[in-house]
Amino acid sequence: MCIQSGDELLKILEALSNPYRLKIISILHQERQYVSQLARDLGISRPLLYLHLQRLEDAGLITGDYEVSDQGKTMKYYKLTPFHLSINSQLIMDLSNSLTLKKRKE
Repeated sequence: MCIQSGDELLKILEALSNPYRLKIISILHQERQYVSQLARDLGISRPLLYLHLQRLEDAGLITGDYEVSDQGKTMKYYKLTPFHLSINSQLIMDLSNSLTLKKRKE
């Protein structure tokens, strides 16, 4: 994973800043999973899980694909996108000019 901008770095860091998302990554590191199983493993609702999965997918850390089971049921499976992050002050300095700063309303 090559981070191209400060905004991309922020998106990745924000995606990783939640314990459920870290747990999802841990589970998917072992094997791909379908949504219902992930929800059961984490003990959360599917709608809440989808919010976490979307953040991870938007950051490029996971991908999801639909498959049809033997019983004809469509199931969405997620798998981890292999990544390695090395964050240091040099990287932050290099990407700082590409950050989108929101101006505060006064």
